[in-house]
Amino acid sequence: MVNAKTFSQKSADISRQWYLIDASEAPLGRAATKIANLLIGKSKVTYTPHIDNGDYVVVINAGALVVTGDKETGKIYYRHSGFPGGISEATLKEVRSKNPERIIEAAVKGMIPKNKLSADRMARLRVFSGEAHTHTAQTPTKVEMK
Repeated sequence: MVNAKTFSQKSADISRQWYLIDASEAPLGRAATKIANLLIGKSKVTYTPHIDNGDYVVVINAGALVVTGDKETGKIYYRHSGFPGGISEATLKEVRSKNPERIIEAAVKGMIPKNKLSADRMARLRVFSGEAHTHTAQTPTKVEMK
């Protein structure tokens, strides 16, 4: 009988890559799940739950985001100032016109596990509303969305 040991990645052995995702190619939920899996590192064979071995993700065309159904007017984003009666709401259409990056960030944040690693994972997400981005020097690999 072979004594097989469970693999556990060390922090020193982490290698991160850069990926580029076009938000106008797939619906919001499908793109957000792909982004979350890349940030968490679940697609890697070296995945270890307690080690943050995810990759960097650059998202472009957040302004041309695709949503299906009645979400343009029916999906509502809430935020609270912390004061009594300080709740404010905005539809997806209003958020898209003011700050379209927030839509993708909120969707991905909801799909990342709520633990001590989530802030570091979200810090590796870079979202841009247009086609241009500032990470061309990292030569991100384009991920095809189906």
